[in-house]
Amino acid sequence: MASPAARMSAPALMVALAVLALAAGGSAQLQFGFYKGKCNASDVEAVVQGLVKARFARENPIVAYLLRLQFHECAVNGCDGGLLIDGPGTEKTAGPNLSVKGYDLIAAIKAELEKRCPGVVSCSDIEILATRDAVALAGGPAYSVRTGRRDRRRSVASDVKLPGADYTAAQAVAYYSRIGMSAYDTVVLLGAHTVGATHCSAIKSSRLYRYGGKPGATDPSMDPATASVYKKYVCPNVSSSDGNAVFLDDQWSAVKVDNHYYRNLQLRRGVLSVDQNLYNDGSTKPIVDQLAGNNGMFLSAFGKVLVKLSEVNVLTGTQGEIRKVCNKFN
Repeated sequence: MASPAARMSAPALMVALAVLALAAGGSAQLQFGFYKGKCNASDVEAVVQGLVKARFARENPIVAYLLRLQFHECAVNGCDGGLLIDGPGTEKTAGPNLSVKGYDLIAAIKAELEKRCPGVVSCSDIEILATRDAVALAGGPAYSVRTGRRDRRRSVASDVKLPGADYTAAQAVAYYSRIGMSAYDTVVLLGAHTVGATHCSAIKSSRLYRYGGKPGATDPSMDPATASVYKKYVCPNVSSSDGNAVFLDDQWSAVKVDNHYYRNLQLRRGVLSVDQNLYNDGSTKPIVDQLAGNNGMFLSAFGKVLVKLSEVNVLTGTQGEIRKVCNKFN
């Protein structure tokens, strides 16, 4: 005769599996082609792609805007549309998010889809699909994403805790491990800096003029010729240069998704400390070398890590809501 413990094993196993499913979040309920047949005669992903393609044709830096938007979205409470909400005290008002762009494209896509099938497509899915399409248009990988996310009814500025531009490699790896990323994933994800720009204010004190808090000191890990160009032409040591743009990759490659970013790190031309620190650290340097030497490897890995990022702590099923407009809760 079975013991009480043995008789309870099946129900207990079911409970344990249910708990594990909850712990895993809603990513298991995402699926490829979730919207197929759900938007009347419209192909949701084709509508998104068409609008992103039109925007990219007239403003190709949109790829950098959307990559940054996806990261700032998904790293805080998951890919839930919280960053899109307007109003005092929302995620959008937190310091690191004040320079995030691309909201207008997400809103335009949502408006078009609401005309075709009201209340069907979530804002959080639109963010992920739009980023995917922009990456492919910029020469990056064409990767598939699962959909079915729902929008969270929470957006609080104090939730926003994002990695610093001066992080060491160890700090960056520790940060990204919180959202399920490995050290390899971290180095690949920072490859998003193959596109876009920062401002002189991000490097003047930390790298050019007060390295280590010492007046006049320049970061010795920066290529001297590069530092000289920044000091003389791009970021002179006057407050009026704070807002000047500094491309995160060479200007000719700044709207192209490729592995050139890693080659610059090998040449000690990384712009942000967190970038160059990936090459300065012995544990992440071999990953940089590997990706610098093989563009195909980077593109494949980049697509996979963006998919992984897109499934962090998502809401699915009956959780959350499908917003009518992306910048307001229903």
